[in-house]
Amino acid sequence: MFAAAKATENSPRPSIGFHALTLATFFGASAAPTPLYRIYQENFAVSPVLITVIFAVYAFALLAALLIAGSLSDHLGRKPVIFFALVLEIAAMGLFVVASGPGWLIAARIVQGVATGIAGASLGAALVDVDRAKGQIVNSIAPLSGMAVGAVGTSALIQYGPFPMHLIYALLLVAFTLQAGAIWLTRETGGTRPGALGSLVPRVSVPPQAKRPLSLVTPINIANWTLAGFYLSLVPSLVAGTTGSTAPLTGGAVVTALMVSGAVTVYLRRGKSVSANLNFGVTAKTLGILTVVAGVHLANVPLLLAGTVFTGAGFGTNFLGSIGTIMPHAKAEERAGLLAAFYVQSYLAFSLPAILAGFLAQSAGYQVTTDIYATAILLLIGAGLIAVRAGRRQMAENAA
Repeated sequence: MFAAAKATENSPRPSIGFHALTLATFFGASAAPTPLYRIYQENFAVSPVLITVIFAVYAFALLAALLIAGSLSDHLGRKPVIFFALVLEIAAMGLFVVASGPGWLIAARIVQGVATGIAGASLGAALVDVDRAKGQIVNSIAPLSGMAVGAVGTSALIQYGPFPMHLIYALLLVAFTLQAGAIWLTRETGGTRPGALGSLVPRVSVPPQAKRPLSLVTPINIANWTLAGFYLSLVPSLVAGTTGSTAPLTGGAVVTALMVSGAVTVYLRRGKSVSANLNFGVTAKTLGILTVVAGVHLANVPLLLAGTVFTGAGFGTNFLGSIGTIMPHAKAEERAGLLAAFYVQSYLAFSLPAILAGFLAQSAGYQVTTDIYATAILLLIGAGLIAVRAGRRQMAENAA
């Protein structure tokens, strides 16, 4: 017993900082291709439709990994599963480095999606293992922060560094290699238990008591992730096409503004009520989208940036409100299945409309595509807010 206590005392302390940095690096790498899409279009003669397909396969792969391997680290331990995800991500970066056409990019994005899905689940669980309260906050902020740094960092390297299509991936490959070695210097935060093979069977279930809350918040959630998919797949090309500004940092800054404002707002409003967050989120998002549309039509980059800040604030707050609406209705043993259903909905909204946007951009242009997308998103969030308020009124009347 004394020996066990001594071993625990001498073992490496779990580091919330290391896990947070690794999670942010994964999502930073996921945003790295966004500023490069316009360059891929020019160098590989890739159409807007194919660009959105390259974007969407990442989301499909990530969703599949979440559903199949999302709970694997509960059975095998956090460290080996995180290490496996890092090895896959290193392979993805290698594919990006040697990419010579769209086929290579699709393969790289599929491998990257699988790696990020596994890493997101296992690193997220490890963060909660180390510190439940801080871990939940970091799980909300680290992905958005990482994507912001990934988008603006890649844009800066494209504009000022050599080898624009390869340098960022080479640097990320080195970073992931270092993290793959460092993970073995941290202490295991989870445990092991039998049933690893059984855990690979996807489980998506919505408890009966959560079906109505999920259906009420669905329009807002779909609008949220449809917007994110549009930004991460087409916005740099949209900025160049509508404003004439071809500097990579310009398009990257617009994407970064969405992620930074989302992360900051999540942190600032983490203690607010669900109702307050949804009201704030819908208002901020509506104002932001209208400003973005005005920026596109006026070819005004500062207006685009200002609108994106409001839109990002709405994105982050709507996400908080959506999760807060459904999760209290699930028992402890029902949460994983409900979250899986929520993420299926979210990532389908993240990817499928982006492909439609690619077709619209190719046939009608970026300006018309923005108008159609903005109209659809505004209608969805408006309908969602009305439904949520009506649902709350009905619940109050039933309780009375």
